[in-house]
Amino acid sequence: MLEFRSASTRMVNSRRAMSECVEAALGDDADACDLLVFHASIGHNYQELAEEARRLAPRARVLGASCCGIVGTEGVSESMKDLAIMAVKGRDEMAVAAVDSIYGANSYAKAVEIANQLKNALPGINMVYFLASGIDIANDQCISGLESVLGPEVTIFGATSSDNMRGLVSYQVVDGQVFQHAAFAVGFADPTLAVDTQASHGFVAVGEPLIVTRATGHRILELNGQPAWREYTGRLGLAESATTGDSIPVGALGERLAPALAAEYGSEHILRVVTKRDESTGEMHYATVCPVGTPLWLTVRDEPRIFADMERMMGCMRERIGSAPVVAVFHADCLARGRFLFNRVMKEELVSRMQYPLSTDGVVPPWLGMYGFGEYARLGGVNQYHNYTTALYVLYRR
Repeated sequence: MLEFRSASTRMVNSRRAMSECVEAALGDDADACDLLVFHASIGHNYQELAEEARRLAPRARVLGASCCGIVGTEGVSESMKDLAIMAVKGRDEMAVAAVDSIYGANSYAKAVEIANQLKNALPGINMVYFLASGIDIANDQCISGLESVLGPEVTIFGATSSDNMRGLVSYQVVDGQVFQHAAFAVGFADPTLAVDTQASHGFVAVGEPLIVTRATGHRILELNGQPAWREYTGRLGLAESATTGDSIPVGALGERLAPALAAEYGSEHILRVVTKRDESTGEMHYATVCPVGTPLWLTVRDEPRIFADMERMMGCMRERIGSAPVVAVFHADCLARGRFLFNRVMKEELVSRMQYPLSTDGVVPPWLGMYGFGEYARLGGVNQYHNYTTALYVLYRR
C-alpha cells in the first residue's frame, strides 16, 4: 500500500530548506522514499533543491514545480522562499512520466506521450497526478491526450506551475533537471486507494460578455473585432501597456456552464486566466482552446461567497468520502486567491476551513498545496481544468 508523508518550511537557504523538510517528513527513513514531490516559491534555487532531495533520498524519483506560495500541514505561506514536499513509499504501485517542450500547439501530443509512458510502466492506474508549465499551454488538450490512452474513467488531478504572478516563466523539475516548459505525471495503482476531487471559486460574472471574433487554438487574436489584449485591458480599465501580472488579479474570464454543471459547481461560470500576451500582435494566450464565437464574461470576486462555497464544497466532499480514512491531500489554489486576494488572517481562515473537516483527532493528513496558475479537478463526472479556484484532491483508503 502507498504511504504518504509531508512537511513544509520557510527558509532562505534552498539546500537547508529541503534537508529540513525531508527530516521532518521521513526522519531516518529517507532511504525508503520512492517519490518526492516538492513545490517551491520562485525565490528558491530549483537545481539545489533537486540535488539535495536526491542526495537525501537516493532511490526516490524527484519531481518539483515553482509556485507563488505553499500550503502544508503546518499551514499556509507565501514568501519568496517557501517549500513543501510530499514523500511517497510504494514503488510497485506508482509510475512516473515526463516530457519537455510542451506548449499550447502540441499539448495533446505531449500528453499522449506521457500517458503511454505511464501505461507501459504500470498496469491498473486509476488516478494521475499531473503538473505542467503554467504558461502557453492548452490544458483541455492535456486532459484529452491523457484520456485518449488511459481512459476517461481515470481521475486526473494536479496543477500548473507559476511564478510570482508576473506570467514570465515557471519551472518544473524532473529528477536532477530544471525545465521551463515541461510536464510530469505520477500514475497511482494502489487498489485500496480512491481519490475525490472538487473545485470552487466564488466569483460572479458582470456586464456584457466579450465575444471571441478571431482565435487559433488557445490563442485569442481578437475580441469584439479588436486586438484581443487592447479590448480586454480596456474593459478592465487598464492601459494597453499593462502586464499579465496587472490583469490576473482583476481579469478572470468566465465561460457559461450548462445548468446541471452550474448547479454542481455552485457557479454559472467556469473561469479562465490569461497568462501571456504578445506585445507585437495584441493576442493573448488563454488557458484552454477557445473557439470563435465564445462569449467571455468579466467577473468579480465575492469574498463572502468564496467562504460560503468553500463550506459547501467541504460538506460535499466529506459526505462522499464518508468514514473512510484520509491518507493524503494534494491541493491546488489559484495564486490570485492568495495574498493578492486576501490578507493573512482571511487566508489562514480559508485554509483552516479546508483542513479541519479532513483532519482526524485534530491532526491534518499529509498535505501538499501550492498557489499556481490553474487546477485540474472533476466536474460533472469528467476531468476538467479550472482557474481561480481552490481545488482539493483527497486520497482515502477504501
